[in-house]
Amino acid sequence: MKFLIRPASEVAIKSKPVRRQQMRQLRQNIRKLLIRLDPEITVEGGWDRIDIEVPEDRGLAGPVVDELVRIPGISTIQEVSVYPLISQEDVAEKTVAAFADSLTGKTLVVRVKRQGSHEFTSIELERYVGGALLKASDSRGVSLKNADVEVRIEVRQHEFLIARRRHRGLGGYPLGSVESVMTLISGGYDSSVAAYLMMRRGLRTHFLFFNLGGTAHEVGVRQVVHYLWQRYGASHHAKFISVPFDGVVAEIMRSVNHRHWGVVLKREMLRAASAIAAGQNTEGLVMGDAVAQVSSQTLTNLNVVDRASEQVVLRPLIAMDKEQIIRIAHDIGTEPFARTMPEYCGVISQKPATRAKLDRVEHCEAQMDSAVLQQAIEQRTETSVADLMETLTTPEDVELVPTPGVDDVIIDVRHPSEGERAPLVLTNNEVLQIPFYELNQRIGELPKDRHYLLFCDRGSMSRVHAGHLKAEGYANIKVYAP
Repeated sequence: MKFLIRPASEVAIKSKPVRRQQMRQLRQNIRKLLIRLDPEITVEGGWDRIDIEVPEDRGLAGPVVDELVRIPGISTIQEVSVYPLISQEDVAEKTVAAFADSLTGKTLVVRVKRQGSHEFTSIELERYVGGALLKASDSRGVSLKNADVEVRIEVRQHEFLIARRRHRGLGGYPLGSVESVMTLISGGYDSSVAAYLMMRRGLRTHFLFFNLGGTAHEVGVRQVVHYLWQRYGASHHAKFISVPFDGVVAEIMRSVNHRHWGVVLKREMLRAASAIAAGQNTEGLVMGDAVAQVSSQTLTNLNVVDRASEQVVLRPLIAMDKEQIIRIAHDIGTEPFARTMPEYCGVISQKPATRAKLDRVEHCEAQMDSAVLQQAIEQRTETSVADLMETLTTPEDVELVPTPGVDDVIIDVRHPSEGERAPLVLTNNEVLQIPFYELNQRIGELPKDRHYLLFCDRGSMSRVHAGHLKAEGYANIKVYAP
């Protein structure tokens, strides 16, 4: 089985040196991700395409496509079948076998691309195959301009390819082909969508979280960061950096006029981010601000906030409304995280300044103890995103059960997209689909006289939530660890 990859259109219009570098980066990214599925998958290519060879009879078509559609820099993924070139009759026979059943009630067109010397022309083969398809199917005929089904055949010297299903790629630039950035992430709709858009644009991103006092919030943010990275950025190493910011919040509330709390908090975050980014080889900071969404995001206040950082501040959502942002979050799978994300905020002012003056803000900041911010920076923790879920600590030890009892109920806590790709099916046990971000809300609805085993692919997510539920008094919760 083969897949033909075409790069995004923006890659195709680059100068020769840049295009060569980006195609090389795209091949590396694809190879690094697909080798995890099967080390025998080969990735080769050149100037305008990438060819992927997948071993037959291993059931890899679905997983390979699922991986490819999430890799930045790809325009289209075409599934192709390759055969030795024997005759026009054989080409027609193979094409009829591939397409006849899907043409009922539809119009068709055959497109042939040919390289080399053959006994027939491209147009002759198009007519021959088209006639065979019309004879063997219940199609509505040929439409040269607006066909429902386009049959693509590529003929090389001694072989030919039939293009089957075509999938739309993510677009953008190959991850790692542009500079690195650091995204300020809260786990909500805005920051997670901003991080995704930067990765789609080819920017490798690290994740910076300012913990304002909630342990549950950090657990939730770790989960959404790991999800984002695993789905869209796993070809590159990334860090998750957590900064304890509750002391800074307390200092702001003690020293700063309440009308400037929100602006000063953003400025302190940018100061900390700039200091941390200096050691991470990043060229910019990413924030999820959208103009005028809240008081700290007026143009005047954004200007005041940005003066606290020497690094460029990127705001990919700046002109989006909330409906657009939520729609993207739904499409990329972060909407359920954001909807149930526990948050903590201690700097809400009743009458926030919408047109803050820089000199007044700086006067307020001069009353603060600068050592508090420096202490928060020094107390930060850094974790590889790849290991993020393995480093979570839970308040209680939980029992791991390799073989469930007949009466045990298995709760699949994976994200719905993971469950669709690899459904959990057990012969003798009831399986409930309750994503981890809904578990706390729904666990109380379940009968208390049953035993529940939480399940996820790697066991880390299930252990985290089982530990927290056990600490809250649920003694009937364990982990299914086959």
